[in-house]
Amino acid sequence: MSDIRTATLEELLEKKRRGEITPPAPDAPEYDLPDEFWERAEVVYPERKTPVSLRVEAEVLEWFKAQGPGHLTRMQAVLRAYVEAKRKQEDSSKG
Repeated sequence: MSDIRTATLEELLEKKRRGEITPPAPDAPEYDLPDEFWERAEVVYPERKTPVSLRVEAEVLEWFKAQGPGHLTRMQAVLRAYVEAKRKQEDSSKG
C-alpha cells in the first residue's frame, strides 16, 4: 500500500484554505525556482527498500545515532554513496 497521493493545484489550494496543510517551519529554507523548473519537473518515486538485519560495530552505530534523528537514513546514504563511487570506478576502468 502506498502513502503517495495525487492532487490537482485546485485541490491543494482548497486543503490549504481549510487549514489541512500546515505552513513550513519558520526556519525552513526558501527557494526561488523559475517557472520553467515546474514545466520540466517530473515526479520521481523513491525506490522500495528491502528490510535487512545488519550487524555493525557499536561505535559505528552510536556515532550515527549521535548525529540526531534519521541515523538509518544516513547509514543508507553512506552505503549508496559507496556503491555509486565503486560503480563509477568500475566504469572508468572499463573505458
